[in-house]
Amino acid sequence: MTRVLVTGGAGTIGAAVVRRLLGDPRYDVRVADQRPAPQWMRESCEIHTGDLRDVAVARAALDGCPLTIHLAAIVGGIGNFHKLPHTLTEMNNGLYNGIFRAALDLGVERFTYVSSSMVFERATEFPTTEAHLPDCPTPQSAYGYSKLTGEVYCRAAHAEHGLPFTICRPFNAYGPGELPDPEPGIAHMVPDVIKKVLSGQKPLQIFGDGTQTRTLTHIDDIADGIVTAMSSPAGLNEDFNISASEELTVAETARIIWEACGEDPAEFALEHLPTFEVDVVRRWPSVEKARALLGWEARIGVREGIDATVAWLREQQLASA
Repeated sequence: MTRVLVTGGAGTIGAAVVRRLLGDPRYDVRVADQRPAPQWMRESCEIHTGDLRDVAVARAALDGCPLTIHLAAIVGGIGNFHKLPHTLTEMNNGLYNGIFRAALDLGVERFTYVSSSMVFERATEFPTTEAHLPDCPTPQSAYGYSKLTGEVYCRAAHAEHGLPFTICRPFNAYGPGELPDPEPGIAHMVPDVIKKVLSGQKPLQIFGDGTQTRTLTHIDDIADGIVTAMSSPAGLNEDFNISASEELTVAETARIIWEACGEDPAEFALEHLPTFEVDVVRRWPSVEKARALLGWEARIGVREGIDATVAWLREQQLASA
């Protein structure tokens, strides 16, 4: 059995990755996260809670883990990226310095870096292939630039020191586990909009004109893609878009959520709020590389996934009432 370190394992995607790993008899799991881990995770995993920006702490977390999945970062919705540009840059770069140094010192067998679709926020090729990255304009947002920086760390550490890596770029993650934030835009779109519909908001407020497109990908599919890429020989020193393939406008997604919450389709109406300085107009990745090299593709449809997410958020509302 091989031990895997998951940094940021108490987060929404991190928890899904931990569950996916625990379901595979090849692995046992260590989680490194400063946030409290849920009870099920504390019962089934070793937990480290130190600050991974400290190289000594990062070494202690990685020690004995030949495989590392690095998810720890400041993330959130588009509002969060604009609210905390320096904070997330400082934090994420500090994490890279600690975790990559420790990985090199300890000679990990595979370093899997979880990047972001935001490295392609200014893409000009659709569907966007992994090969488009060198020609894609540099991200305008601090968050997109920060996640791209992590990819540069991977390739630099490999070029100079031979670090074995895999890069995974999730696209528009959603699913049970992420709660909405009191301030719209701080969490991701799906929980934000579900909260608005369940609270009775009419017309439904969204940022921008609604023609922006996204490719929603369920967290369980993302977790499966990350673990598949990490464990596959074909994933060594490669990068992959980890995504579903259905491109939807924000307005179409809002309608799906509206109907999943049980609202009358005939009453669906939108109120368009001013959007943020950086609001990606189109996000539609190619998923052919993951299919060809890994034999992987997303399996959970948007409507099925949103139905399950609505049901989960209803349960959270009842539990907190």
